[in-house]
Amino acid sequence: MAGDSEDRVKLSLKKAELENHKKKHRKILDEYKERIRAVLKGRLPPDKDLKKEITQALRSLTMEYDDLNSKSREAEKEVHMLQMRIEEVNNNLSKLHKDMDSRKRFIESKLQSLDKQTPSIDFYIKVLESAKEKRDVQKSKYNIADGMRQMFDPFERVARAHHVCPCCERPFSAEEEDDFVKKQRVKAASSAEHMKVLAAESSNADSYFQQLDKLRTVYEDHVKICKENIPLAEKNLADLTEDLEQKSQALDDVLGVLAQIKADKDSVEALIQPIDMADRLFQEIQTWQKQVDDLEYKLDFRGQGVKSMEEVQSELTTLQSTKDTLHNHLEKLRDEQRYMENDLSNIQIRWHSLREEKVRAANMLQDVKKAEEELDRLAEEKSQLELDEKHLAEALSPLFKEKDKLLSDYNDLKVKLNREFEEQSELRRSYQQEVDSLTKVTYKIKEYYDLKKGERLQELREKQSLSESQLQSCETRKQEILGELNKSKDLMRNQDQLKRNIEDNLNYRKTKAEVDELTREIESLEERKLKIGGVSTIESELVKLSQERERLLSELNRCQGTMSVYQSNISKHKIDLNQTQYKDIDKRYFDQLIQLKTTEMANKDLDRYSKALDKALLRFHTMKMEEINKIIRELWQQTYRGQDIDYISIQSDSEGSGTRSYSYRVVMQTGDAELEMRGRCSAGQKVLASLIIRLALAETFCLNCGILALDEPTTNLDAPNSESLAAALLRIMEDRKGQENFQLIVITHDERFAQLIGQRQHAEKYYRVTKDDHQHSIIQAQEIFD
Repeated sequence: MAGDSEDRVKLSLKKAELENHKKKHRKILDEYKERIRAVLKGRLPPDKDLKKEITQALRSLTMEYDDLNSKSREAEKEVHMLQMRIEEVNNNLSKLHKDMDSRKRFIESKLQSLDKQTPSIDFYIKVLESAKEKRDVQKSKYNIADGMRQMFDPFERVARAHHVCPCCERPFSAEEEDDFVKKQRVKAASSAEHMKVLAAESSNADSYFQQLDKLRTVYEDHVKICKENIPLAEKNLADLTEDLEQKSQALDDVLGVLAQIKADKDSVEALIQPIDMADRLFQEIQTWQKQVDDLEYKLDFRGQGVKSMEEVQSELTTLQSTKDTLHNHLEKLRDEQRYMENDLSNIQIRWHSLREEKVRAANMLQDVKKAEEELDRLAEEKSQLELDEKHLAEALSPLFKEKDKLLSDYNDLKVKLNREFEEQSELRRSYQQEVDSLTKVTYKIKEYYDLKKGERLQELREKQSLSESQLQSCETRKQEILGELNKSKDLMRNQDQLKRNIEDNLNYRKTKAEVDELTREIESLEERKLKIGGVSTIESELVKLSQERERLLSELNRCQGTMSVYQSNISKHKIDLNQTQYKDIDKRYFDQLIQLKTTEMANKDLDRYSKALDKALLRFHTMKMEEINKIIRELWQQTYRGQDIDYISIQSDSEGSGTRSYSYRVVMQTGDAELEMRGRCSAGQKVLASLIIRLALAETFCLNCGILALDEPTTNLDAPNSESLAAALLRIMEDRKGQENFQLIVITHDERFAQLIGQRQHAEKYYRVTKDDHQHSIIQAQEIFD
């Protein structure tokens, strides 16, 4: 009796515990039922397979997430590489533009310094050609003048020697000869001055052309950059930009799918813990149910007894203690829930703060990148200024050389002019002495005038006039030499002024660049000052950081406590894993995984085979339909004698989403109009169409089948169409006569049709079927005559 009471008490306790576990299990399933169905696509598996299917779903989502994550990283790398290439192309393009602009400015500045105007670089070729033409003209003028100058002395010698004109050989008198020689000498003196002017102009034109020609290489580089390098770089940039847009779009798509997979994975991971708890409760329910069944069987075997008051009281006491224990456990779970909610809120606050720090760091990184870009731009401008300075130095070097050349020419000219001046002074003194001597001679002439020496006096007067003319020409030469000397002095002064202007321009550019750089530095320092703020801002930031540090330390302590709790749970779970129900779990999991993977691979192979078969069938069907329609069109055009239908064809339309089921219809074509034959053609047209379609099918699919049977093919056909059909059959027989097993069987009542196809070259006899008086069929073989 005492044993039965103890067993009943145990039975009641175990039933109460069993009901409690069932309620907990049912509560978990009711709470997460919709989420489980969402994960398993509407299915709710049995309790024993629930954890297995959720784990498999999580594993597949994890593999898919890892695969997409690797693809997204590869896509990000590709996008990053494209962005770097685009940045490199942009830098190269900006450098090309700057090089083009620097060469353009250099050429325009040179043109401006040479022409004293502001021409564009587009007129460089015209300016160069005009300079070349001007040089050639000046050289031609100088050569002509030089040739004319070289003719004066020979003309004078010819005139003195032969007393004739060198041009027309007209004889000269003494006075005419003296006038001619005098004119030749005056022209020789004036041509010498003109020669010097032409030589200076030719030298200037040649120097101008040489200076312009030195710019040719710079101009060719400018044209190459403008017409070849920049368009090529822009085309490359457009291609890279298009690739970047495509890669970015693909990356966005992958990231969108990845985010969706991540959300699904997170939802499944959130189900793992409650599903584990539900599975553990299910296992415990099975254990408790087995124990209850054993106790009930034991009590039933012994026989049911009546419970005493003490037994009932003890059961009540036990139930009350169980109730108190469960209530305490519930309170403990609620406390743990509040603690976890607080941890969750603290973690969210920390996540938001870390996100803000990340945003600030990203902004700082962007500012650093902008500063680096600004530094690169300044470095490029510095290199550009150095290039401009180099170009200006190159431009100044010929000017210095020209200055030195002009100075040396000036000194030489000055020495030459001084020498000539001394020679002219000496000549003047000699002329003065001659004048004095002539004066004395004049006195002597006056003395000899009475002695009638007039002719001698006249000769002396002519010599005096000639000497005076020579003296006058020397004076004119002296004035011209003084004018050239003044021009050389003015040119020297202009060269000094140009040098001072160039030096002032270089100093101005250098000073302006330094002022711009100092202005930018001041602006950057002011911006940094505004960003940093005052001392109070820094102190408040320091206080905030200290508070944040204290908060993070407290959070670290809480996290360490939470980690200790998790470690205790891990040790507990390890103990649970040592139970018999988890024995060889790795092997079982591996076997199931192999089975799953093989099934998936088989499904994929079958799917690929099915798709390949569908494509092959579709391609075969399309090819055969084209062949059939071609034969139908040829037979119709050869057979049909009407004018209302050009040709017919078979159209096929697929039914449903698959491609293995088709609906066929016969259409007729008249011009550009296409109509369905059903309900729109006569009986003869229908019969002819059916015969032609059958012939086309036999022609296409029955190449190795030699039997073609036609039963009453001329039904509803008029005479022209019957003749056309017979002609078509004759052509088929002609084409197939080389085939050994070909047989054509025609059953007809139309003897005219039989005569048309029954020719000796195709058959030797035909069979006539008749009936006798008793209605019995008689088959008779008859010979075919031509």
